[in-house]
Amino acid sequence: MPLTDRQLEQYRSEGYAAGGRILDDRQLERLRAEIDRMISELPPGQRPENMPSLHYENRYLLELLLSDPLVDVAEQILGPDVSLFTVYIISKRPEDGLAVDWHQDAPFFPIDPMATFTLWLAVDDSDRENGCMCVVPGSHRERVVYRHRVNLDGGTTLPLLLREEDVANPAHVELRAGEYSVHDPFILHGSSPNTSARRRCGITIKYIANDVSIDRTFVSPSGFDWNNLRLFPARGNAGCANQFLGA
Repeated sequence: MPLTDRQLEQYRSEGYAAGGRILDDRQLERLRAEIDRMISELPPGQRPENMPSLHYENRYLLELLLSDPLVDVAEQILGPDVSLFTVYIISKRPEDGLAVDWHQDAPFFPIDPMATFTLWLAVDDSDRENGCMCVVPGSHRERVVYRHRVNLDGGTTLPLLLREEDVANPAHVELRAGEYSVHDPFILHGSSPNTSARRRCGITIKYIANDVSIDRTFVSPSGFDWNNLRLFPARGNAGCANQFLGA
C-alpha cells in the first residue's frame, strides 16, 4: 500500500517512515524462494549480507521492483518520472549476521541533485532481536554529509566517524515480512548483528528521479564501478535513464 499522508509527512520531517504490507503471501513465498536460490549460488566465502544488483539477472526480482505498488511509493516521494537505481539484498544469517555500522547513503551516490530514497523491503520479520534497521530521526534535515571510512571486510560494515551524542536516541524500524519502510539518503542509519535463531533478510531498493545527473567517473568509497550501473525506467519520462542505459 502507498504511504499515508501522515507517513509521508513523517518521512519529510523525521527522514524515515514505516509503511504497511506491500507484498501478499504468494509474492513473499516466491521472493523467498528466489533469494534462497541466489544465496545458494554465491561464490565460496561471500557472505549474504552484501548481494548487489542481482535484479540484473533475475527477471522475477526485477519485475517485482518495477511493479505498481512499489513504484507508487517512489512516485509519492520523487514525482512521476522515476527509475530503479540500485538494489542490495542483505541477509543476516541466524546467530551469525553481521552488523551494519552507522552511515548515510548520500556519500556513496554520484548524483546531482540527490533525488533518491531507499525503500527497505522486509523479506523476513525484522525486529530488535534479529538486527532490524535503526535510524536517527531528523538527522537528514541539515543535509550534512559525514566523513565515512569504509571497512570492506565482508563488504557489510561501513564505519562512520561520529560523536556518541549523534546517535544517542535511535529509532528501531521493526517490520513484519512483506512490509516496507522508506528513508532519506542523508539520514544516519545502521543495524545490530543478528544474534537470534531467525534469519533477517531485507532488500534495499533505491529509486531515482529521472532528471538527475550521474557522474560515472566517481570513485565510490565502497568500490562500486558506476560504469556498470544499469538503470531501469519505472514510470513517466525516462529522461536520463535511457541515456545512461546506452552508455
